[in-house]
Amino acid sequence: MRRVTAWLDHLGDERRLSDKTLVAYERDVTQFLQFLTLHLGGALGVDEIRSLAPADFRAFLARRRNAGVGSRSLARGLAGIRSFLGFLERRGEVNAAAAGAVRPPRQPRSLPKPLSVADARAVTSGDLALETAPWIEARNAAVLTLLYGCGLRISEALALSLRSAPLPTTRSLRIVGKGGKERIVPLLPAVGEAIAAYLRLCPYQLEPDGPLFVGARGGPLSPRLIQMAVEKLRGALGLPDSATPHALRHSFATHLLASGGDLRSIQELLGHASLSTTQIYTEVDAARLLQAYDKAHPRARGERV
Repeated sequence: MRRVTAWLDHLGDERRLSDKTLVAYERDVTQFLQFLTLHLGGALGVDEIRSLAPADFRAFLARRRNAGVGSRSLARGLAGIRSFLGFLERRGEVNAAAAGAVRPPRQPRSLPKPLSVADARAVTSGDLALETAPWIEARNAAVLTLLYGCGLRISEALALSLRSAPLPTTRSLRIVGKGGKERIVPLLPAVGEAIAAYLRLCPYQLEPDGPLFVGARGGPLSPRLIQMAVEKLRGALGLPDSATPHALRHSFATHLLASGGDLRSIQELLGHASLSTTQIYTEVDAARLLQAYDKAHPRARGERV
Protein backbone atom coordinates (compact mmCIF):
# COMPACT_ATOMS: atom_id res chain seq x y z
CA MET A 1 0.00 0.00 0.00
CA ARG A 2 1.64 3.22 -1.15
CA ARG A 3 0.18 5.14 1.80
CA VAL A 4 2.11 2.91 4.21
CA THR A 5 5.32 3.67 2.32
CA ALA A 6 4.62 7.41 2.46
CA TRP A 7 3.92 7.19 6.21
CA LEU A 8 7.16 5.27 6.86
CA ASP A 9 9.12 7.80 4.80
CA HIS A 10 7.59 10.56 6.92
CA LEU A 11 8.57 8.81 10.16
CA GLY A 12 12.10 8.19 8.96
CA ASP A 13 12.75 11.62 7.43
CA GLU A 14 10.89 13.97 9.76
CA ARG A 15 10.46 12.06 13.03
CA ARG A 16 13.89 10.39 12.71
CA LEU A 17 12.69 7.11 14.19
CA SER A 18 15.19 4.27 14.27
CA ASP A 19 15.26 1.59 11.59
CA LYS A 20 14.18 -1.04 14.14
CA THR A 21 11.13 1.01 15.10
CA LEU A 22 10.20 1.54 11.46
CA VAL A 23 10.47 -2.19 10.73
CA ALA A 24 8.28 -2.99 13.75
CA TYR A 25 5.69 -0.36 12.79
CA GLU A 26 5.57 -1.58 9.20
CA ARG A 27 5.05 -5.15 10.38
CA ASP A 28 2.30 -4.16 12.82
CA VAL A 29 0.37 -2.03 10.33
CA THR A 30 0.72 -4.66 7.60
CA GLN A 31 -0.72 -7.28 9.95
CA PHE A 32 -3.57 -4.91 10.80
CA LEU A 33 -4.42 -4.28 7.16
CA GLN A 34 -4.28 -8.00 6.39
CA PHE A 35 -6.61 -8.65 9.31
CA LEU A 36 -9.06 -6.01 8.05
CA THR A 37 -9.19 -7.63 4.62
CA LEU A 38 -10.45 -10.85 6.22
CA HIS A 39 -12.43 -9.16 8.98
CA LEU A 40 -14.39 -6.92 6.60
CA GLY A 41 -14.70 -9.64 3.96
CA GLY A 42 -13.62 -7.76 0.88
CA ALA A 43 -11.20 -5.40 -0.78
CA LEU A 44 -9.64 -2.84 1.53
CA GLY A 45 -9.40 0.82 0.57
CA VAL A 46 -9.59 4.27 2.11
CA ASP A 47 -13.39 4.12 2.32
CA GLU A 48 -13.23 0.97 4.44
CA ILE A 49 -10.54 2.44 6.68
CA ARG A 50 -12.58 5.63 7.04
CA SER A 51 -15.57 3.66 8.34
CA LEU A 52 -13.72 1.66 11.01
CA ALA A 53 -15.24 1.57 14.49
CA PRO A 54 -13.54 0.96 17.86
CA ALA A 55 -14.86 -2.60 17.78
CA ASP A 56 -12.73 -3.34 14.70
CA PHE A 57 -9.55 -2.32 16.51
CA ARG A 58 -10.52 -4.34 19.57
CA ALA A 59 -11.15 -7.36 17.36
CA PHE A 60 -7.65 -7.04 15.92
CA LEU A 61 -6.08 -6.78 19.38
CA ALA A 62 -8.10 -9.78 20.57
CA ARG A 63 -6.93 -11.83 17.57
CA ARG A 64 -3.32 -10.93 18.30
CA ARG A 65 -3.75 -11.67 22.00
CA ASN A 66 -5.16 -15.12 21.20
CA ALA A 67 -2.08 -15.71 19.03
CA GLY A 68 0.09 -15.26 22.11
CA VAL A 69 1.26 -11.68 21.56
CA GLY A 70 2.16 -9.91 24.82
CA SER A 71 0.85 -6.60 26.14
CA ARG A 72 3.94 -4.60 25.22
CA SER A 73 3.86 -5.75 21.60
CA LEU A 74 0.11 -5.11 21.40
CA ALA A 75 0.57 -1.59 22.74
CA ARG A 76 3.37 -0.92 20.26
CA GLY A 77 1.19 -2.24 17.44
CA LEU A 78 -1.71 0.01 18.44
CA ALA A 79 0.67 2.98 18.61
CA GLY A 80 1.85 2.25 15.08
CA ILE A 81 -1.71 1.93 13.78
CA ARG A 82 -2.68 5.22 15.43
CA SER A 83 0.36 6.90 13.92
CA PHE A 84 -0.55 5.61 10.46
CA LEU A 85 -4.17 6.72 10.72
CA GLY A 86 -3.10 10.07 12.15
CA PHE A 87 -0.89 10.52 9.10
CA LEU A 88 -3.84 9.79 6.81
CA GLU A 89 -6.04 12.14 8.83
CA ARG A 90 -3.58 15.00 8.39
CA ARG A 91 -3.83 14.36 4.65
CA GLY A 92 -7.61 14.67 4.91
CA GLU A 93 -8.28 11.04 3.95
CA VAL A 94 -9.72 9.50 7.13
CA ASN A 95 -10.86 10.28 10.68
CA ALA A 96 -8.61 8.66 13.29
CA ALA A 97 -10.99 9.14 16.22
CA ALA A 98 -12.03 5.46 16.35
CA ALA A 99 -8.45 4.29 16.94
CA GLY A 100 -8.01 6.92 19.64
CA ALA A 101 -11.05 5.58 21.49
CA VAL A 102 -9.38 2.20 22.03
CA ARG A 103 -7.40 1.92 25.24
CA PRO A 104 -4.03 0.17 24.93
CA PRO A 105 -3.52 -3.06 26.90
CA ARG A 106 -2.44 -2.61 30.50
CA GLN A 107 1.29 -3.03 30.78
CA PRO A 108 2.81 -5.30 33.41
CA ARG A 109 4.82 -3.10 35.76
CA SER A 110 8.22 -4.49 36.54
CA LEU A 111 10.93 -2.56 38.32
CA PRO A 112 14.49 -2.50 36.95
CA LYS A 113 16.88 -4.74 38.86
CA PRO A 114 20.12 -2.83 39.39
CA LEU A 115 23.30 -4.32 40.79
CA SER A 116 24.67 -3.25 44.13
CA VAL A 117 27.56 -0.79 44.07
CA ALA A 118 30.00 -3.55 45.04
CA ASP A 119 28.72 -5.93 42.35
CA ALA A 120 28.79 -3.21 39.68
CA ARG A 121 32.41 -2.48 40.54
CA ALA A 122 33.28 -6.17 40.40
CA VAL A 123 31.61 -6.63 37.02
CA THR A 124 33.43 -3.66 35.49
CA SER A 125 36.83 -4.25 37.12
CA GLY A 126 38.34 -6.58 34.50
CA ASP A 127 40.25 -8.36 37.28
CA LEU A 128 38.81 -11.87 37.03
CA ALA A 129 40.83 -13.06 34.01
CA LEU A 130 37.93 -15.01 32.51
CA GLU A 131 39.05 -14.49 28.90
CA THR A 132 41.95 -16.24 27.16
CA ALA A 133 43.35 -12.98 25.74
CA PRO A 134 44.13 -10.04 28.06
CA TRP A 135 43.06 -7.54 25.42
CA ILE A 136 39.59 -9.10 25.22
CA GLU A 137 39.32 -8.91 29.03
CA ALA A 138 40.29 -5.22 28.82
CA ARG A 139 37.83 -4.63 25.96
CA ASN A 140 34.93 -6.15 27.89
CA ALA A 141 35.81 -4.15 30.98
CA ALA A 142 35.93 -0.94 28.91
CA VAL A 143 32.48 -1.57 27.39
CA LEU A 144 30.93 -2.43 30.76
CA THR A 145 32.55 0.58 32.40
CA LEU A 146 30.92 2.78 29.76
CA LEU A 147 27.52 1.26 30.54
CA TYR A 148 27.86 1.74 34.28
CA GLY A 149 29.93 4.94 34.29
CA CYS A 150 27.87 6.81 31.68
CA GLY A 151 24.51 5.02 31.68
CA LEU A 152 24.83 4.04 28.02
CA ARG A 153 22.79 1.46 26.19
CA ILE A 154 24.98 -1.32 24.81
CA SER A 155 24.13 -0.23 21.25
CA GLU A 156 25.33 3.30 22.04
CA ALA A 157 28.64 2.05 23.45
CA LEU A 158 29.32 -0.22 20.47
CA ALA A 159 28.45 2.58 18.03
CA LEU A 160 31.41 4.67 19.19
CA SER A 161 34.25 5.19 16.72
CA LEU A 162 37.93 5.37 17.53
CA ARG A 163 37.80 9.11 16.76
CA SER A 164 35.18 9.64 19.46
CA ALA A 165 36.92 7.40 22.02
CA PRO A 166 36.98 9.05 25.44
CA LEU A 167 40.44 9.25 27.04
CA PRO A 168 41.38 9.81 30.70
CA THR A 169 41.51 13.59 30.10
CA THR A 170 38.14 13.70 28.26
CA ARG A 171 35.45 15.42 30.27
CA SER A 172 32.32 14.66 28.23
CA LEU A 173 31.04 12.41 25.48
CA ARG A 174 28.49 13.07 22.76
CA ILE A 175 26.11 10.15 22.34
CA VAL A 176 23.61 9.53 19.54
CA GLY A 177 20.74 7.60 21.10
CA LYS A 178 17.36 6.31 20.02
CA GLY A 179 15.80 8.13 17.11
CA GLY A 180 19.07 9.92 16.38
CA LYS A 181 18.71 12.12 19.48
CA GLU A 182 21.98 13.49 20.78
CA ARG A 183 22.97 14.04 24.39
CA ILE A 184 26.13 14.96 26.27
CA VAL A 185 27.22 12.78 29.18
CA PRO A 186 30.03 13.65 31.60
CA LEU A 187 32.95 11.24 31.84
CA LEU A 188 34.59 9.88 34.94
CA PRO A 189 38.37 9.40 34.68
CA ALA A 190 37.83 5.66 35.30
CA VAL A 191 35.92 5.39 32.01
CA GLY A 192 38.74 6.95 29.99
CA GLU A 193 41.32 4.86 31.83
CA ALA A 194 39.46 1.63 31.02
CA ILE A 195 39.29 2.54 27.32
CA ALA A 196 42.94 3.60 27.26
CA ALA A 197 43.91 0.23 28.79
CA TYR A 198 41.94 -1.56 26.07
CA LEU A 199 43.52 0.50 23.29
CA ARG A 200 47.03 -0.24 24.60
CA LEU A 201 46.39 -3.98 24.40
CA CYS A 202 44.24 -4.16 21.26
CA PRO A 203 46.25 -6.03 18.57
CA TYR A 204 44.48 -4.36 15.64
CA GLN A 205 45.20 -1.08 13.87
CA LEU A 206 41.88 0.67 14.33
CA GLU A 207 40.64 3.20 11.78
CA PRO A 208 39.69 6.67 13.10
CA ASP A 209 36.15 6.40 11.76
CA GLY A 210 35.90 2.66 12.36
CA PRO A 211 34.41 0.99 15.44
CA LEU A 212 36.17 1.59 18.73
CA PHE A 213 35.38 -1.92 19.97
CA VAL A 214 36.23 -4.89 17.77
CA GLY A 215 35.84 -8.64 17.98
CA ALA A 216 38.51 -11.31 18.06
CA ARG A 217 38.97 -11.09 14.28
CA GLY A 218 39.00 -7.31 14.11
CA GLY A 219 35.44 -6.77 12.91
CA PRO A 220 32.72 -4.77 14.68
CA LEU A 221 31.96 -6.15 18.14
CA SER A 222 28.63 -7.97 18.47
CA PRO A 223 26.40 -7.12 21.46
CA ARG A 224 25.97 -10.85 21.98
CA LEU A 225 29.66 -11.19 22.88
CA ILE A 226 29.24 -8.65 25.68
CA GLN A 227 26.12 -10.45 26.88
CA MET A 228 28.08 -13.71 26.96
CA ALA A 229 30.90 -12.00 28.85
CA VAL A 230 28.44 -10.86 31.51
CA GLU A 231 27.05 -14.40 31.71
CA LYS A 232 30.57 -15.59 32.61
CA LEU A 233 30.89 -12.82 35.18
CA ARG A 234 27.55 -13.80 36.71
CA GLY A 235 28.79 -17.34 37.21
CA ALA A 236 32.12 -16.23 38.65
CA LEU A 237 30.60 -13.69 41.04
CA GLY A 238 27.46 -15.63 41.95
CA LEU A 239 25.11 -12.95 40.59
CA PRO A 240 21.45 -13.50 39.58
CA ASP A 241 20.22 -13.77 36.00
CA SER A 242 19.00 -10.17 36.25
CA ALA A 243 22.65 -9.03 36.14
CA THR A 244 22.84 -8.14 32.44
CA PRO A 245 24.62 -5.41 30.47
CA HIS A 246 21.44 -3.32 30.57
CA ALA A 247 21.30 -3.75 34.36
CA LEU A 248 24.47 -1.64 34.51
CA ARG A 249 22.51 1.24 32.94
CA HIS A 250 19.83 0.72 35.60
CA SER A 251 22.56 0.68 38.24
CA PHE A 252 23.97 3.97 36.95
CA ALA A 253 20.58 5.68 37.37
CA THR A 254 19.70 4.05 40.70
CA HIS A 255 23.05 4.78 42.31
CA LEU A 256 22.96 8.40 41.12
CA LEU A 257 19.49 8.84 42.59
CA ALA A 258 20.52 7.24 45.88
CA SER A 259 23.46 9.67 46.06
CA GLY A 260 21.22 12.72 45.68
CA GLY A 261 20.99 13.12 41.92
CA ASP A 262 17.81 14.85 40.70
CA LEU A 263 15.43 13.14 38.32
CA ARG A 264 15.62 15.78 35.59
CA SER A 265 19.41 15.49 35.34
CA ILE A 266 19.23 11.69 35.33
CA GLN A 267 16.60 11.87 32.58
CA GLU A 268 18.97 13.92 30.43
CA LEU A 269 21.91 11.62 31.11
CA LEU A 270 19.90 8.54 30.14
CA GLY A 271 18.37 10.18 27.09
CA HIS A 272 14.78 9.48 28.15
CA ALA A 273 12.21 11.43 26.16
CA SER A 274 9.80 11.57 29.11
CA LEU A 275 10.45 12.19 32.80
CA SER A 276 7.84 9.53 33.63
CA THR A 277 10.21 6.90 32.22
CA THR A 278 12.94 8.02 34.61
CA GLN A 279 10.61 8.18 37.62
CA ILE A 280 10.53 4.40 37.84
CA TYR A 281 13.95 4.63 39.52
CA THR A 282 12.37 6.40 42.49
CA GLU A 283 10.35 3.23 43.05
CA VAL A 284 13.52 1.13 42.84
CA ASP A 285 15.19 3.36 45.42
CA ALA A 286 12.14 3.20 47.71
CA ALA A 287 12.01 -0.60 47.40
CA ARG A 288 15.69 -0.90 48.35
CA LEU A 289 15.13 1.40 51.32
CA LEU A 290 12.26 -0.77 52.55
CA GLN A 291 14.39 -3.90 52.17
CA ALA A 292 17.14 -2.30 54.25
CA TYR A 293 14.53 -1.26 56.83
CA ASP A 294 13.13 -4.79 57.03
CA LYS A 295 16.60 -6.21 57.62
CA ALA A 296 17.89 -3.59 60.05
CA HIS A 297 15.03 -2.15 62.12
CA PRO A 298 14.39 -4.03 65.40
CA ARG A 299 10.60 -3.83 65.06
CA ALA A 300 10.77 -5.15 61.50
CA ARG A 301 12.47 -8.27 62.91
CA GLY A 302 9.84 -8.65 65.61
CA GLU A 303 12.21 -7.51 68.36
CA ARG A 304 11.27 -5.28 71.23
CA VAL A 305 12.64 -1.74 71.22
